[in-house]
Amino acid sequence: MTTLAPPAVPVKQPTTAQSAHRRSILWMALPALLIFLVFGVLPLFGVLALSFTTWDGIGAIMPSGLTSWRATLTDPGLPHALRVTFVIMVLSWAVQTPLSILIGVFTATHKRYRAVLAVLYFVPLLLSSAAISITYKALLDPNFGLGTGLHVPWLNKDWLGDPTLAMGVLIFVISWQYIPFHSLIYQGAVRQIPVSMYEAAQIDGAGRARQFWSITLPQLKYTIITSSTLMVVGSLTFFDLIYVLTAGGPGDATRALALEMYQVGFQANLMGPASAIAVILVLVGLLLAQVLRRLGGKGDESQLEGA
Repeated sequence: MTTLAPPAVPVKQPTTAQSAHRRSILWMALPALLIFLVFGVLPLFGVLALSFTTWDGIGAIMPSGLTSWRATLTDPGLPHALRVTFVIMVLSWAVQTPLSILIGVFTATHKRYRAVLAVLYFVPLLLSSAAISITYKALLDPNFGLGTGLHVPWLNKDWLGDPTLAMGVLIFVISWQYIPFHSLIYQGAVRQIPVSMYEAAQIDGAGRARQFWSITLPQLKYTIITSSTLMVVGSLTFFDLIYVLTAGGPGDATRALALEMYQVGFQANLMGPASAIAVILVLVGLLLAQVLRRLGGKGDESQLEGA
């Protein structure tokens, strides 16, 4: 008996309306793409080219091959700056993530506080990081700060003069500024979770804690990945906050990679090595973003959240 081949599945051709819709989307995305190319991609290639030169920021730019890269990679300050950067990254993520999730879940389930808290959450985001650093630096001054004004002895410490305390203050200020933003992200994600899932859990006798661990957190998987990516990649660019608050001190206890790049480029006038550090920052950020994306699984799976 001759086996008949299965009938061919007809390929559905896009209609004229669909093609026009796609072209309109492309035209709307074109300005953003041009801005990204002009202000993102082209400067990045410029920095990459500058890392193979010798330049003091004023005189002529002289090609120097791998001289700047050798100076950067053999600099003993680079591993230290990388280590400080990763410490800030890990500690800030460990503080921000659980607090942001808890605040986001609370505000999502309490409509009475949602509107007021949403307004308050934006206040730290509207403030300049430099202004926040100046404020906290004044408040923590051991002679004229908050401890002296309120007559609280345990606040009269050299918060920014001790390496451990300075790192703790830095993590606190970072968390204070950015936890509201991430809380809003989690609040929106929690509100997308179907109420029927919680109703079914209540019928089965699950309490609030059980619902949180069994329903809320699993449904927030991809939101956690997105929020963590913003935290991790954003921590690589902390400069103004560290520069104003601690200037990398005491000693070099808080000298992160972005501050190292500034000091090499604009204080030591070594633009070649500073550009090499900038390229390293970009590569580290891309690598970490890719790792977090892998942890999140396939990109299309994120569309299932809250469904």
